[in-house]
Amino acid sequence: MAQQPVANEIKQEILNKIKNEGLLVKDASTQYGVHHKTIYGWLMGSGGITQETLEIRRLRKENKDLTAIIGALTIVNEKQKRGLMPEPW
Repeated sequence: MAQQPVANEIKQEILNKIKNEGLLVKDASTQYGVHHKTIYGWLMGSGGITQETLEIRRLRKENKDLTAIIGALTIVNEKQKRGLMPEPW
């Protein structure tokens, strides 16, 4: 069963948030109830996103995730230095 077409205003809002605000396609898909492949099609058709752009976003997300891991490990390390946590081994 086919979905109803997405209103042009909603489509433009989604594309704007992805291009200008850094909203991830998967998050936009969930938030607006539009399949991620549809959104990628819009992006490719509008010339607003390239493979390089997708790679940069992926790397930024990976960087953010790794920074969070480093932060968590730093906190654990500091607590261990102060004797607030037992050694894990």
